[in-house]
Amino acid sequence: MNELDELRDWEAGAPPLDDDTRHRARVRLFAVMNETAAPPRPAWRRPVLRLAVAGAVAAAVTGTVLVAVNGDDQEEPRANPPASSAPSMRNVSARAVLNGAAAYERAHERTVAPRDDQFIYTKEIIKETEDKTGKVTRHVDENWRSVDGSKRSWIMEIGKGWWSEPLKENEGMWPPQDWGTLKKLPRDPEKLILSLLHKTGPHDKNDFLDEITDQEWSDVHFSLAGLLKLVPVMPEGLRPAAYEALGMVPGVKAVPNQKDAKGRTGVAITYDDPTVKGAPYGGFFIFDARTYEFLGFRDERSSGDGKDMKVYTQLSYLDSWAITDKAKQRP
Repeated sequence: MNELDELRDWEAGAPPLDDDTRHRARVRLFAVMNETAAPPRPAWRRPVLRLAVAGAVAAAVTGTVLVAVNGDDQEEPRANPPASSAPSMRNVSARAVLNGAAAYERAHERTVAPRDDQFIYTKEIIKETEDKTGKVTRHVDENWRSVDGSKRSWIMEIGKGWWSEPLKENEGMWPPQDWGTLKKLPRDPEKLILSLLHKTGPHDKNDFLDEITDQEWSDVHFSLAGLLKLVPVMPEGLRPAAYEALGMVPGVKAVPNQKDAKGRTGVAITYDDPTVKGAPYGGFFIFDARTYEFLGFRDERSSGDGKDMKVYTQLSYLDSWAITDKAKQRP
């Protein structure tokens, strides 16, 4: 059995990362995966919710290199034409935006080939605004993730960090983080979608897109959105394919005039789950309205409960990334 088959058979042993209302689609996906009993089955490691992603801009790696994306860290807004002069922001479809994003990625990405013993370093900037008070907090998250998953990784989320131990035998994580598994994911968008479907048995269908049910499309969206959000650096061709695949999912939609963390106005892609009434997905991938370059991500999170509950709006982007030889080694 290859690693792609194993991905379909993993079961979710972790609760959802956020409140139930905002992530019901994830809960359902985990529940579906738990229904199949086909030993041996790997246990799931709870994934870290990482919010920022960016285009895969890379360089050939022979040792330790740095590839900067918006690396000046100067958060001055870039001048954009008014929305009224940009008809594409008003009328463009989600699929057109995501196909444009895929084309932009293919035109700008470069190949990178990290060694198994190296680490992928990412620096992400997250701005949180508390909804009630308007207080803004800026977090800088720096991560060093083991390329093949065999070494301890340093993981940060909204300013807090910890060591993540390597996966044990029969453990798995979705989306996959190790480079070897990522390289095996299909680069054809239709094949990528089919590879993400959870097979319940040898006679399960899902060999064609028109056989996918509404519930399965919801699960496919969760997988693709998770891949794009949680894996900022991908092998060549995978991010463009994921963008195109996401554009095929029923329920994705374009929302114009959305601001990113640097104040730039773009067009966002979000998702209305047709199987869950009153519980939209909530996350926004924000793209430049003309070039379709990926600008950043917007989401919400909550802390506490009852009268003490606080709700935050998060805007985030990938500032830079690099390949390093050691965890916590500065590029």
